[in-house]
Amino acid sequence: MTGLDSTTTPAATAATSVREAHVRDAPARPRATLALTSAATAVALMTYTAPTVTLPDTAAALHTPLSGQAWLLNGTPLGLAALLLVAGSLADDYGRRRIFLGGTLALGITTALGAFTTSTWLFTLARIAQGAASAAILASSLGLLVAAFPTPRGRLHATGVWGAFVSGGIAVGPLVAGALPTWRVTYVVLGAAAVAVAALGTRTLAESRAPRGGRPDVLGALTFGLALVALVAALTLGRDGWLRAPVGLLLAAAVLLIALFAAVEHRTGTPMIDLGLLRHARFLASAAGGLFTGLAVIGMFSFLPALLQQTLRLSPMGTAWLVLLWSGLSFAVALQVKHLAGRIAPRAQLAIGFALHTVAVLTMLGALASGSWTRLLPGLIIGGVGSGLLNGALPLLAVESVPRERAAMGSGAQQTFRYIGSCAGVALTIALATSTGNLAHGANIALLVSAALAAVGAVSVMVLRERA
Repeated sequence: MTGLDSTTTPAATAATSVREAHVRDAPARPRATLALTSAATAVALMTYTAPTVTLPDTAAALHTPLSGQAWLLNGTPLGLAALLLVAGSLADDYGRRRIFLGGTLALGITTALGAFTTSTWLFTLARIAQGAASAAILASSLGLLVAAFPTPRGRLHATGVWGAFVSGGIAVGPLVAGALPTWRVTYVVLGAAAVAVAALGTRTLAESRAPRGGRPDVLGALTFGLALVALVAALTLGRDGWLRAPVGLLLAAAVLLIALFAAVEHRTGTPMIDLGLLRHARFLASAAGGLFTGLAVIGMFSFLPALLQQTLRLSPMGTAWLVLLWSGLSFAVALQVKHLAGRIAPRAQLAIGFALHTVAVLTMLGALASGSWTRLLPGLIIGGVGSGLLNGALPLLAVESVPRERAAMGSGAQQTFRYIGSCAGVALTIALATSTGNLAHGANIALLVSAALAAVGAVSVMVLRERA
């Protein structure tokens, strides 16, 4: 029994169950809930990954310089990271169904609006709004699933399928973007898909929540969001010189705002995140798993398609099919992770996933300079298996690392770290890849750093063990 389990008494558990029973509008429909949350998650991830294969065309249409391309990719993860904790807390307190449906509808509207932007900053703002809407979907989805699947066996199945659809959305997004005539049409199609899922959800999903009382943590949300904006801006501007005054000021502002956020969370009665969870190794392992997945895996593979197009001269559709080898394997493996239950702990699955990513990116060294895309195949296969293990284990560890009634908050916390890592990883990858004037050589440096970060991630999740 973990330290978290020991703090939840049978009486408290029973009280929570009764309280949740009173706030459900109708009995949960497990299969329908799993289908809709998985579909919405897939659309959110498709929206997230669509720009990876259309980045050169989007940058050309918006007249975005190379130094500003990180913003085109980082808008959505910034919105995700800034709002996931808020969305998770609001979902638990005010209704997971309500937050889920609102987020899905907002994703449809903001994605469609993104198709009509005419400048880098307007596109970035649209992408941030898409990330905020996606945060509502991702944070509330696991809360809805925990309510619909109350048994450990049910949660194992549901989180495994949901994690697979994370990989599925990543796989299909670039294919859709590559197959459609322009990147603008892509956003219209994805926006319509999100609206359709929201419409289906209004008739299908049952409400559930675990209200704590009190007011929303507005000050905490504001300080945390501003801290992330400052951090991402510093990482993006840093590629032009880390010792410049604006970079230093932004980093200092990020540190001060994080300190202010911690002080706010200690004082408020309904914090976005219970900072006491930081004393539990399982929660820290969940956070570390999300952070290093973003830094090492998402950061590298978000910019890899653009590198393939610019060095190997692949078309967007050709790039999408090649990347599908990685993301498709990730989807297939994530679906099978549930069969590892009882044999391999989620933390061990994460460590193996990080180790496989390390091996994968090391095999890709020199591939871009060779001029042959076939040199990438072993790395894409190995990396796909590793990514599948990560995406399958992370959602289960997220809900197991917090009390059951705070499932949405636990999901939001882990994914916050994931997309903070993604923001930093994308900015770092672009900075390294473009640092030498030779993209193929710069890509090798970025691959080595990605391998090192994944190795650190593997060690960190295994070192963090819950004390008896």
